[in-house]
Amino acid sequence: MIESSVVTILFGSFLLLLLMGAPISVSLGVSALASFLYLGENPIKFVQIAFTSVGSFPLMALPAFILAGALMEAAGISKRLVDLAESFAGPFTGGMSAATVMACMFFGAISGSGPATTAAVGMLMIPAMVQRGYSKGYASAITASSGGLGVVIPPSIPMVIFGISAMGLMPPPEAVAQYGQFQSVSIPKLFIAGFLPGLVLSCGLLIMNYFLSKKHGYKGTTEGWSMAVTYTALRKGIWSVLAPIVILGGIYSGLFTPTESAIVAIFYTLVIGFFVHKELKFKDVMHSLETTTWLTGRVLLILFTATVFGRLLVENQIPAVVAAAMLDMTTNLYIIWALIIFFLLFVGMFMETLAAIMILTPVLLPVAYNLGIDPIHFGIVVVCCLSIGFQTPPLGENLFIASGVSGTSIEEISLRALPFAVASVVSVFLIAYVPQIALFLPGLFG
Repeated sequence: MIESSVVTILFGSFLLLLLMGAPISVSLGVSALASFLYLGENPIKFVQIAFTSVGSFPLMALPAFILAGALMEAAGISKRLVDLAESFAGPFTGGMSAATVMACMFFGAISGSGPATTAAVGMLMIPAMVQRGYSKGYASAITASSGGLGVVIPPSIPMVIFGISAMGLMPPPEAVAQYGQFQSVSIPKLFIAGFLPGLVLSCGLLIMNYFLSKKHGYKGTTEGWSMAVTYTALRKGIWSVLAPIVILGGIYSGLFTPTESAIVAIFYTLVIGFFVHKELKFKDVMHSLETTTWLTGRVLLILFTATVFGRLLVENQIPAVVAAAMLDMTTNLYIIWALIIFFLLFVGMFMETLAAIMILTPVLLPVAYNLGIDPIHFGIVVVCCLSIGFQTPPLGENLFIASGVSGTSIEEISLRALPFAVASVVSVFLIAYVPQIALFLPGLFG
């Protein structure tokens, strides 16, 4: 009886505050505190749980990756990656927009953030596409849709948060007895597992872009493919290309942890920006630090409150109830996957990605364990689903960034982005229904 009352207070106050327009962090914090007071708990426990949530070593990667992404944009690394992607696209139908997708893949491999990828690539590619005859709405839509790759292609900030959220959740003994041992959830494994799903999502966007570009008559470059142009772009951008190789190669080889790789990325960018490209200035470093402080504070505030919210869910057995309800409805793995995917897509439209991961991982991961779904595979599908939320209204952070860059209305960009959202959803179902897409590389690397 107490549990049901707590759930009513927890979710009722949370949804009420959201409907009133309160920020997500305030909604989570107030609803969790109200539940604590109802249970007669000392409010100090609320503060203790909140501060404990930021005491983990892997979380140190969060501000470091944000800073690395901001510095790379200022150091000219993103511009060189865009030039290289454009040289690969050539005169191919929709070549300029295809280059945008590839540029987002490249930049996503060093930023770990969807909005950062959209901003960095959009400022360069949207004006370039408009000059080649693309409509502003289409150029903005393909950029906003491709920006979501920033959280799927490793390194990924949401993967770090999922790894932290899932580490304390163990599979039930009956699931282990039925399906055998599950992989342990580690951030390096999530990074390795995200590479092929990122390529699948990219291919879905490229295929949709080809058909839409063919329909609208959008072409690539007028010069045609040129080995000389590609070689020049590669020569100028070689240090930019080496950035993701250094970051991911160090993680995959075991040379350093994801947290350490973020620090390596910062020092690598500073050296390239100051001494090789010579485009990074002291004022750029200060601006990057300011941006990092603001974004990290915002994320940590959500993390504080979401951790307490999640702890209340676990203590009141909500994950077990949800798991039992879904398994009573059906035991068909494909139907369960479809229900989870559509639920995550819906949540992603209204809730910030990191908060959604913190809240939903304790609820949905037990369902995955009970169905024999590997937690690494599950985590990748969760991140892929929520990445689509960056391009879907009403929250759609990438849409607002693309709108600000191009001066196009949110409504027009949202309409133009719908086909790309459909392509991404189809790709997510493929990733969910074919586990080896996510698990092949972790298995290969042991």
